[in-house]
Amino acid sequence: MEEVVQDRKPASRPLRAPAREGALGGVIRQENSLLTTSSLYKEQLQWIMAGKVKWVTDIEKSVLINNFEKRGWVQVTENEDWNFYWMSVQTIRNVFSLEAGYRLSDDQIVNHFPNHYELTRKDLMVKNIKRYRKELEKEGSPLAEKDENGKYIYLDFVPVTFMLPADYNLFVEEFRKSPSSTWIMKPCGKAQGKGIFLINKLSQIKKWSRDSKTSSFVSQSSKEAYVISLYISNPLLIGGRKFDLRLYVLVSTYRPLRCYMYKLGFCRFCTVKYTPSTSELDNMFVHLTNVAIQKHGDDYNHIHGGKWTVNNLRLYLESTRGKEVTGKLFDEIHWIIVQSLKAVAPVMNNDKHCFECYGYDIIIDDKLKPWLIEVNASPSLTSSTANDRILKYNLINDTLNIAVPNGEIPDCKWNKSPPKEVLGNYEILYDEELAQNDGAERDLRNRSGPSIGLKGSRTRDTGKTALTTWK
Repeated sequence: MEEVVQDRKPASRPLRAPAREGALGGVIRQENSLLTTSSLYKEQLQWIMAGKVKWVTDIEKSVLINNFEKRGWVQVTENEDWNFYWMSVQTIRNVFSLEAGYRLSDDQIVNHFPNHYELTRKDLMVKNIKRYRKELEKEGSPLAEKDENGKYIYLDFVPVTFMLPADYNLFVEEFRKSPSSTWIMKPCGKAQGKGIFLINKLSQIKKWSRDSKTSSFVSQSSKEAYVISLYISNPLLIGGRKFDLRLYVLVSTYRPLRCYMYKLGFCRFCTVKYTPSTSELDNMFVHLTNVAIQKHGDDYNHIHGGKWTVNNLRLYLESTRGKEVTGKLFDEIHWIIVQSLKAVAPVMNNDKHCFECYGYDIIIDDKLKPWLIEVNASPSLTSSTANDRILKYNLINDTLNIAVPNGEIPDCKWNKSPPKEVLGNYEILYDEELAQNDGAERDLRNRSGPSIGLKGSRTRDTGKTALTTWK
């Protein structure tokens, strides 16, 4: 390294003190030499880092960090120049807050849309879907068609839901129509099954009506608000146990809407056999599929984690129910996801610096009807099993390949439409631009029954064109 120092031009060296005789002079010369070496090291380091993506995260998960390091990206702090920041939802709120006044440059991207909560907060998701239905109804869209009982034929994919305390009176009215039904209460701003409980008597939530009239309740954080939804009491059971689907959906842009479905989703099973008995309403091991809850059960299996791949579910259903109805079920699941994204697209802040990988929770009832339960902004990256770790590592890898093409410095001006070769286990679920170019939207309005794909099949019950996905 000393030879490199001597070869450099004097002008590039740091300022030196005048040479002195004796031991002190030797020390000074040595310090100057070290300063010059340090300066050169920094220059060389900067040269090496030039052209490499600089990353930050406030979520210390190995599936993230291993992916960044595999790409040869360089870790920096949030106070340095960065290109890619995998943020928690709290951080994204701060970055895009008016008080922060932070402006992202064209070479910076983040993993959340500023107001992702329009989809990922339970109350706002339902509110936006209800608004979407009404707008389609006003437009006379065939998608908003209702049956003789006034129920949406195609848009009935969210359980009947009310916000408490605001909609308490409306809820009571609905409850009295079928007093034997069970309802599930969830805090709007919490995850992992926290604060959830089931009720089947009005007396169990009378306090919500009283609380809503007190100033102390109103002054509390909006996170304390609850949603109450009709409980799906006839879930599809496998081995006598209830389960739900966790599916990953990547949105690269909302306007135009472009989203991808990850093929490697999974089922999460309860550890205790399901019973609709009211005596078991308090047993969350029967009713809630969240791993955060089930892992505390006596029957939790740490090897497979109570999980099944979506491919295994498909094979099981094809063998027990047949290929046709299984295909229809998955088409409907995909259709539900796209409709939920379309519902929030008009209100979503479509910031060009953002992408988002959502965790969709779907429950299938015993008639093979899928229901959208909720959407997660930060689906868990914690690995509960070896297979889980592999799946989530690959999920992040494929997500990064789409969000940061070729692992190069991001550029917000590119069109966010990567070639098919880089999609990995993702497949395009909906591309609004392509749909419009193909005339698919115009075609949809002209049909007697709503179809969302290029091909449709006839349903047995309604005679309408079945819902299919865009391929």
